[in-house]
Amino acid sequence: MSASVVPACELCAGDGGEVLWQHPAFRVVLVDEADYPGFCRVICHAHVKEMTDLAPAQRTLLANAVWAVEAAQREVMQPEKVNLATLGNMTPHVHWHVIPRFTDDRHFPSPVWAEPRRAADEGSLAARRALLPQLRQAVRRHLDAAGLTA
Repeated sequence: MSASVVPACELCAGDGGEVLWQHPAFRVVLVDEADYPGFCRVICHAHVKEMTDLAPAQRTLLANAVWAVEAAQREVMQPEKVNLATLGNMTPHVHWHVIPRFTDDRHFPSPVWAEPRRAADEGSLAARRALLPQLRQAVRRHLDAAGLTA
């Protein structure tokens, strides 16, 4: 994978969230998304547009990081569902969204980018935010266990 950087790209120019894990090929960040505590991204360091722009081994490495983050979210946050998305329409730089979903979140069962279905439940959000220190540790532990050494 080339180490290309495009200054106009927000994922090349910035971290994209609180960095939980740095690997030579990717980083895992916790996104500051008020309605979705635990929302993470796995971001390829190289500026590539599509997964098929990566060599097969690099795609596998990135996917294994996504699965490790999902496992950490399931362990700590116990969501109803975990949504995985790699859209890139607004930011054409390979990155995966890993989003824990709950039946009382603002958009469930619709995607988080749809129109909200209900108001946020502040009690539920506070309880989920309280899990973030444990999630940070679990993400690191799961990436270690997957052999994705930083």
